[in-house]
Amino acid sequence: MDCLPSAQRGSLLLRQGERLVYAAATGARGALPGPLTLHADAGPASALAPLAAAEGPRVVPAAAWYRAHLPDGPALDLLPQGAAVALTPVRVHGQPIGVIALDLPAEAAPAGEPRARLVGLADAASAVLERRELYDDRARSAYETRLLEDVLNAVAARASPHRLVEIISNGIKSVQLAPRWRAVTLVMLDEAARGGAPAGAPGQDRVYRVYRVPRRAPVAYWNNIRDGALFAGRHLGVHVDFRIGIADRAATLNALVDEGIRRRVHGIAVPPVDPTGLEPAIRRAAEAGIPVVAFDTPPAEGSRAAVYIGTDNLSAGRLAGEMMARLLPGGGNVAAQVASARTINGMERVEGLRAAVADRAIAVEPPSEDLFDTSLGLRLAEEALQRRPLAGAFGACAQNGPSFAMAARALGRGGELKVVAFDLLIETVAMLREGLIHAAVVQREHEMGYRSVQVLHDMISRGVEATLAGLPPPRDGARRSPRFIDTGVDVVTLERTPWSCALSDYMTLDTSRRAANRRRECAGASRSMEILVVGVNAEEVDSVEESARLEQGSLVERALRTAKSVVLDVGAGGLDRSADAAEARRSGTRTLVGVPLLARGGAFGVLVLDSERKDACSPEDLALIERVADTLAVAIENGQLLQRITERTHELERSNQQQESLLSTIVELSSPVVPIAHNILVMPIVGTMDTRRSGRFIESMLHEIAERHARVVLIDVTGMAAVDSVAAHHLVTAARAARLLGAEVVLVGITPAAARTIVDQGIDLEGVVTRSTLELGFTYALSKTGGRIHYSQPA
Repeated sequence: MDCLPSAQRGSLLLRQGERLVYAAATGARGALPGPLTLHADAGPASALAPLAAAEGPRVVPAAAWYRAHLPDGPALDLLPQGAAVALTPVRVHGQPIGVIALDLPAEAAPAGEPRARLVGLADAASAVLERRELYDDRARSAYETRLLEDVLNAVAARASPHRLVEIISNGIKSVQLAPRWRAVTLVMLDEAARGGAPAGAPGQDRVYRVYRVPRRAPVAYWNNIRDGALFAGRHLGVHVDFRIGIADRAATLNALVDEGIRRRVHGIAVPPVDPTGLEPAIRRAAEAGIPVVAFDTPPAEGSRAAVYIGTDNLSAGRLAGEMMARLLPGGGNVAAQVASARTINGMERVEGLRAAVADRAIAVEPPSEDLFDTSLGLRLAEEALQRRPLAGAFGACAQNGPSFAMAARALGRGGELKVVAFDLLIETVAMLREGLIHAAVVQREHEMGYRSVQVLHDMISRGVEATLAGLPPPRDGARRSPRFIDTGVDVVTLERTPWSCALSDYMTLDTSRRAANRRRECAGASRSMEILVVGVNAEEVDSVEESARLEQGSLVERALRTAKSVVLDVGAGGLDRSADAAEARRSGTRTLVGVPLLARGGAFGVLVLDSERKDACSPEDLALIERVADTLAVAIENGQLLQRITERTHELERSNQQQESLLSTIVELSSPVVPIAHNILVMPIVGTMDTRRSGRFIESMLHEIAERHARVVLIDVTGMAAVDSVAAHHLVTAARAARLLGAEVVLVGITPAAARTIVDQGIDLEGVVTRSTLELGFTYALSKTGGRIHYSQPA
């Protein structure tokens, strides 16, 4: 505004997709019936086209400009007669990406020093935006890479469709800010949802399943803890049962711990969000001989929890205070908010913040409590901003920072209010990139989950005392009685500073830490063990799973039928008959997007996204969603293929076992041992005599010779497929073995063809006695044993 002292209104409009939005504004109350919120829609981005070739400010009538670019019906009668607006383009890489609009008393272009100031202001804005765009692009790229990795890992771990849509929803919202997606839904044809083959062109009678994740805060934090715990379980060979309790209801956490005691789990990890309320359950577990680890929040004084694994909250609060002091060199009032005064971690962080700014001109107000209610947190933040002048705000728990940032944006103070947050929710990431949150102190929650399971595994395997002996002792003067494992924090900003890492660098660092866990050397569980890990959620809301029938012409039907992406502007004409458009209009949706999941030439599912913004999905946005859909489709297809292969392998294994059993029975039946007289055995052979069968045959023969004290064994070869050199070798070997036990082998059933083969091939039977029939062989055996045959006449 100092560029043109006569200007009463000024604004910075930036391009987001195909629309312009307000990034900064002052004086708009003179042309609007109410306050102008930041990021409010400012009309189509095509308004930048006339400025592409402009060398400096371009002047347009104020009435026409505000009519096109101020929302909610500007009060044009409040504008002075003949008022104009000077439009100065803001460029990044030579292309206009925004415009600075300042009032003029008349339609005369600024000249001289005012013009130079305007151009200098635009150039400065361009430099800042270009630098921020560089860091934002890096952050977006890092989050896109993480998203694709998470999708692949989730499918490899056979995650449920609910978990998949949760990952995709969080990931896309973290990558794409401009569309402001309200919901991301996974739709799969029913047979595909059950693991069947993808379908071709669907008909109207097809059924599909819908998987939708409601907004649950702070779900991302606890998902990371769950992922760390489950990863440790796979790494250590331990079964990890992850359960969810309600943050503001200690009874639900107590009930989960008591259930673990009844089931006799081997170890329990729990977050004492209400330390005093949870301590009786921790004591019951300890008295039952079950080791307990506290994580995320320190337990009560004198707790029976053996270890606290988590953040040094006083130190983390001091880091937040140091960042606040750098953001507010001139000092000022700072508001604070916690989830609950009963949670030790939030209150310790505020205490650390106060200690860090004690010698600065910064006054930290007593913290408000949102009681795990994000709506209440937003209302309390707005009231704090309206009640007194605030220079900064500190969100001590995950959702508190975004609550202050959203309140500042709604009241036109976005970016001006310096906000330091805790942890990286989806909203926190987006607001860091938008400049609404200036720094975040990020806990290492994945490490918390991993170390909790690892320590419990060691306690169960090696003993509690032996494990505690290897941990750092309690620090002098420490409030906590259990051992403390500090998992550390990172200070994250959009751009890299000497005191923080850039958002994109943090993603790389976090990925490296997770990879390091995979490389840790550890002994797997020596016995079967189960560990209960309890997480919390802000509210008791489950994922949604519904079944529906395809409707002709619907967004899902079109995407499945054409196997192409569909983008709908629900406010456009020609869509009145679409059920999707009608429902979307009722819910305030302006943009609907459906991207098919493709496999083997057909579509078997659709990713559906909706936004309240008009023209929310740019070609670049759609390209990213299609990459995610392609990765998801390949991963699901491979997962289903692996499932089918695994099932088929199990079927083949069962079939092989049956065949082995049948073959064993056949072998036994094809070489039976029949005692026909005292000291005389008969062993007929049916089929071929190979090496494997020969071994069984000889083993069975020798066993029966020893068992029955046989002196003659008649081997009947009448049923043999062929008496060749190989078979003859096995028979001679059997005769030699029998002689060692004092028995003689006689070959019977030699056919004329077999006799000729033996002679033609020069086979040496090594003196083995042969007879043409079993009867002649039996007669020979009787002569050797001193027996005889008695014939009797029928009566």
